[in-house]
This record gives sequence, C-alpha cells and structure tokens, in this order.
Amino acid sequence: MQICFPLTSGGTPALTTATVLLFASAMLVDAATTRGVGAAAVLLVVAGGGGLLAEAIGVHTGFPFGEYDYTGTLGLEIAGVPILVPLAWIMMAWPAWNVARRLVGRHGRVATVVVGAWALTAWDVFLDPQMVDAGHWYWLHTTPNLPGVEGIPLTNFGGWLLVSVLMMIVLEVTIGRSDSVSTLHTDAVPVAAYLWTYFSSVLAHAVFFGRAPVALTGALVMGVIAVPLAVSVVREIRTARRSGGHRVPTA
Repeated sequence: MQICFPLTSGGTPALTTATVLLFASAMLVDAATTRGVGAAAVLLVVAGGGGLLAEAIGVHTGFPFGEYDYTGTLGLEIAGVPILVPLAWIMMAWPAWNVARRLVGRHGRVATVVVGAWALTAWDVFLDPQMVDAGHWYWLHTTPNLPGVEGIPLTNFGGWLLVSVLMMIVLEVTIGRSDSVSTLHTDAVPVAAYLWTYFSSVLAHAVFFGRAPVALTGALVMGVIAVPLAVSVVREIRTARRSGGHRVPTA
C-alpha cells in the first residue's frame, strides 16, 4: 500500500486511510500474538487513546505541538481530530517501543523510554512534511524549523518527544515487565515495520516527493535508531546461522 504513494503523486485520502488502518491493525495483532490480548488492549488505549487526547489538546490549544489545523481531508473526526491520526500513533508506537527494547537490552527502563521516544519522534520528520504537502493539515507558524524540513516548526517535534516519552513510560511499565531479551522470534514484525518505514521514507522523499532535504535530515535523525537496528538484525541472523539455525538472543 505504501509503495502506491509515490505512484499517486503522494497518495490519496482513500490510500492514506487504507494504509493506516492496515498498518495499525498489523501492530495490534502482533502485540496480541506475541505478548497477549492484554498488551494489544494497552497499546490501543495508550497509543490510540493517548494520541487522540494529545492531538485534541494540541489542535484546540496549540500545546504541545504548536498551532495547526486539519483540513478535513482525512475523514471522520473526534474532538476535531481525524480518527486516522490516533491510529497512526498506534502504527509506529509499537515498533518504536520494540526497537528500543532490542537496542537497549537489559540497560534499564529509563534507557528504553528515551530510545523509544526518539524512535517514535524521528518518524515524524518524514511524516509531517508528507502530510502537509498532501494537504491534510497545515501549520500557522512554521519557524524555527529543522534544517531542510521547511513548513514544520520545531515545536512540533518537541511536542512529539514529550508525548512519546509519556507513551513509552506507560508501555514499559505495563507491558515491559518481562526481562526477556528481544529476538527476531518475538519482534520480527515491528522491527521489519520500522526498518521498512525508514528506508522507504528516505527513498520516497529523495526521489519521488521532491523533498531531498527532508530525506537527508530524516535519514540522519531516524538513522540514529534504524542503522544500529539493522546492524543488530544482521548480527542475530549471522549468529543463528553459525549456531546451526537456532535462535540466539541479541546481546
């Protein structure tokens, strides 16, 4: 579905709706199958409900993201927020938290929260320019901004980081009680989703969306997470092959 975006000049409302629904559903199903139905329920409430609350406050008050407005192109809204928006929080909150646990390992919950919040916020460096260009929302004040990311204020990413930290704290406290080490046996879906999102976003903005500066900045900001993640996956696969195909936990 996401491959269709550059083939349709940045996507259509119907394509955006279908993509977000499928992606969010996949993450909820993965949460349920790998950590139980309760984990999926927590993800739905924390990322979906929390995302809706943050966006509703944001669109009406300007806090914590800055002043912005939706244009009505994303369909049904609740409290002035398109339903697709909290679903988008779900679709990347789950990969971000799983990726953080993989990278952080047993170094502690605080580190997991920090890495997970960065992983989630970094994605928006790609998302917001794409959605603004598609006409789904707009910012009333667009400066100061990240280098190369014109049209999106820094306050947006500050708000994302704040909301992401809160989400990661709740996910870690409620779902992350197990001390088990993440492996591809348990986190393959969210890890693949995160890496796909990273590499496809860099390619799409650089080649198809006419936003090469966004591609560069996003590659650096999200690459802080995605590159070490890719390395960890390659290492795990190589270790498993050397051990005769048995799954070996990452370090």
